[in-house]
This record gives sequence, structure tokens and C-alpha cells, in this order.
Amino acid sequence: MSAAAPRSRGPAGLPPLGEVLAGVRVVRIPLRVPFRGVTEREVALLPGPLGWGEFGPFLEYGPRESSRWLASAIEAAYAGWPPPVRDHIPVNATVPAVPATDVAGVLARFPGCTTAKVKVAEPGQGLPEDLDRVAAVRDVLGETGRIRVDANGGWDVDEATRALGALAAYQLEYAEQPCPDVPDLIRLRTALARSGINVPIAADESIRKAADPLRVAREGAADLVVVKVAPLGGVCRALEIVAECGLPAVVSSALDTSVGMAAGVALAAALPELPWACGLGTLALLTGDVVVAPVAQVSGELRVSRSAPVVAEELVDRWDAGPARTAWWRDRVTAAYGHVGGATSAS
Repeated sequence: MSAAAPRSRGPAGLPPLGEVLAGVRVVRIPLRVPFRGVTEREVALLPGPLGWGEFGPFLEYGPRESSRWLASAIEAAYAGWPPPVRDHIPVNATVPAVPATDVAGVLARFPGCTTAKVKVAEPGQGLPEDLDRVAAVRDVLGETGRIRVDANGGWDVDEATRALGALAAYQLEYAEQPCPDVPDLIRLRTALARSGINVPIAADESIRKAADPLRVAREGAADLVVVKVAPLGGVCRALEIVAECGLPAVVSSALDTSVGMAAGVALAAALPELPWACGLGTLALLTGDVVVAPVAQVSGELRVSRSAPVVAEELVDRWDAGPARTAWWRDRVTAAYGHVGGATSAS
């Protein structure tokens, strides 16, 4: 490769803001079924020398929290990722908080997956709906299938103890973020142990939304961690956090297009150990994509690609969110840009 002409750099070695903004495209893709109240996924795509990065913090995130997502997008487009140590990634199916009668149809979109993550503790629903949904998943997967539940911090300690005591009958692999904060996760693990309820606890929001993502491991609040590339500031930073935590890790997505999903696959492919199926099959929840060859699962696995996803201009045009939303996202990139160095260096 010939030497490139020197390029100006922004703060903390970042590309200049004007360069980051120059080619921003914003897309809005409907979901097949509502997911945590979301019916459309809107993200900004940022081009760079190595391809495209995806900036898609959910709408409630402020500039500082969003800056980690921007750091991840810039890493993908400008810096690249570590080499993979495996060629295939096992993935789980994801079942939103749908009625039990819809479960079979949802699982049919994840052919070959023998593990399912089931959303529970949905606002406006109760434990009976959760039990019916998990029972329907067990019926489809059979006794050899693996089931994990994700409460997104929707229970207090007493509610989580009661719910997991009932759900444990379905042989749960683990429960993801049953309570919202680290102290409650610690109290829940104690309560489960005292009650003889054998359900391991995974931390998600307590990792990706925390100023101190290592607190979970340091205080014994979880048995494993769920890591998402963008909220942690990129593949390299996520690898550091997993190593520093010293806990088993599951890689999951944040309702990404194939551009963002490629970063999740890169993380899962680079982890020294990968004992769990990963939540990287969520493209099946979107009605469309932006790349020529979407990240596709075959027989419950994703193949690790060694090249960047190729964005198709006609697909970006098809899902274009319009000038008003593009301007809104450009403002959001600008607001996050000034926080990137501080957000990614937090530990």
C-alpha cells in the first residue's frame, strides 16, 4: 500500500468533525414487530477510509453517552478491528414481548438457532404473559433448546425473585439484567441463592450504560456480562472491558443494520473464549438493510467476514429518513463528537 498524504486530525487523534459529517446518511427501517416500544430503527451511517461506521444511539441518549457510539462508528470507518480467532459465531434467536401465539412465527425467522433470548418484564404486561411466552418458546425449541430471558432492568428484587422462581421451571440459561442497578443485582443473587433458585445473572445495562463498567465484576453482581460494541466505544474498548471484568461474555447487538452488526461480529470473532451463543441475529427483526450482502445466519451461525460490508447506494436511498432527520442526526454527531475522548477513556 502506498503512503497516503498526511491528513489533519481532530482532538484525541479523531478525524476532523467536518470530515466525519461530510458523507453522513441517515436511514429509517421499520421493524417486523415492536421491540421494546421501537417500531422503526433510525441510524446514521458514516463513511471513512476503511468503509462505513454506524452511529445509532437510541433517542433518549444524551451527547456524553452517545459519544461512545460515535467512537465505535469512527473506529469502524477509520481504524479497523483486531484479527478474528474464529470463523463462525453461534447466535441466538430473539423473541420480543409478543403474545405466546406469535412465538412460533418469530422463531421461524431464526432458522437453525437452538438458543432463544426472550423479552420479559415488558411495561403493561405481567408474569402470566412472560410465563406463557417462555413456555411457547420451550415448546418450539424442545427440551434440548436453550432459553435465556431479558428483563431490561424491569423488576425490583422481590419481583425478580418471584419471577425467576417461576421461570426457572423452563431451565433458564441465565437472566439478563433482571434489576436496574448493581446493588439490586447483588441483593437478587443473594435472594436466589437463599431460595435455591439456580438462575445465573447476566449484566447488560449495568455494563453498557455505566460510568464504571467494571463495577459489576468487582462487586460480584453478575455471573457473566453482555457486551455491545457501540455503547462501549468500539471493538477494542469492548475487548479491554471483557478482559478486565474477568467474566464470561456474550456479545449482543443494538438493533443494528449490517454495518453496525459487522462490529459485533468482529468483537465476537476476536474474543479469546466464546462459551455462549451471541445476540447477533437481530437483523431478522428488521424489514430491510443497507448492504449488498447482509450479515446472514446459516444453521444458527454467522460466518465471520474479513472484509467490510459494502453499502448499497440504492438501499440507502430506499430507506433514507429525509432531510429533516438527517439534519437532526448531524447535530447529534456534532454534540457527541466533543465528548468522544472522555467517554472512551472512562473505565
